[in-house]
Formats: sequence, C-alpha cells, structure tokens
Amino acid sequence: MAGKTAGSLSTAKTKKPRSESPAKAGEPKLLSGGNPQIPKGEGDAPVQAYIAAMPGWKSEIGHRLDRLITRSVPGVRKAVKWNSPFYGVEGQEGWFLSLHCFAKYIKLAFFRGTSLDPVPPVASKSQDTRYFHIHEGDEFDEAQLAAWVKQASQLPGERM
Repeated sequence: MAGKTAGSLSTAKTKKPRSESPAKAGEPKLLSGGNPQIPKGEGDAPVQAYIAAMPGWKSEIGHRLDRLITRSVPGVRKAVKWNSPFYGVEGQEGWFLSLHCFAKYIKLAFFRGTSLDPVPPVASKSQDTRYFHIHEGDEFDEAQLAAWVKQASQLPGERM
C-alpha cells in the first residue's frame, strides 16, 4: 500500500452493500442452498413460516411432511432451531426428527434412525442419526415415512 494517501486508503476500505437474496422486504432470506432463514421459536407458527418460505417445489413437500408428522404423532411438539423445523413429543425433552432444505433436496434427519425398522437409507457422521432425502419429482412411500415417524417418536429424543 506504499504511496497511497490516507484518503485513498479510507476509500479502499469502503464496502459495497451486500446483495441480498431475491426475497422481498419482510420475507425470509434464503441461505446458501435455499434453506429459509427463520428466527428460532417454539410452536407451530415458526414451523409454518419455515414451510411457507421453502423455495419452489419444496414448500408443497414441506406441507405434506408436516401433515404426515402431525397425523402420525398427535400433539407433536414443534420448533424452529438453527433454521430447521424440529419435531418432538409433547412433555418429553429432545427431538426425534428435523427437516432441512438443500439446493436439490429436502433432508429428513431421524436422530435415532439406526433404531428404526427398516433403517432409513442415508448414513450420517453421527452414530445414531439416519437421513431420508426427497428430491424434486420423487415419489415417496408415505406409509413408510409415517411408520418411521411413529417409531422415532417412541424413542428417547435428542437433546439440542
């Protein structure tokens, strides 16, 4: 930086405003990979805000999954943490399932997935967790998902 004046240094340090995602004012920002940035909160409202903000085809699938989970576990406890919906059993600590948007798929994380029968197909770095991915256009077995949700809800929840 030799030869630059103090005035040119201050100009060089001026940052341009960051470009925001194409979200309109008041709408949630989409993080990299298309995951909605939703403030953490307990209850159905933040989960519904997350699902509504899921981009494109993912929102419809998010609604389908939420209805399936709610039917499978009456009185299910819901929250948004770390920009992902979490599901637990009312009156118990911990969570049995979460959803997360990625650029090309939705990831369902079963925190005690290795205890489910059959075990969900995608392994995790976490010893007990297993994943199920849903890509655009995938047909998935709702009965199998409901069975996993019911089984997962009967296991000890993951504390987070």
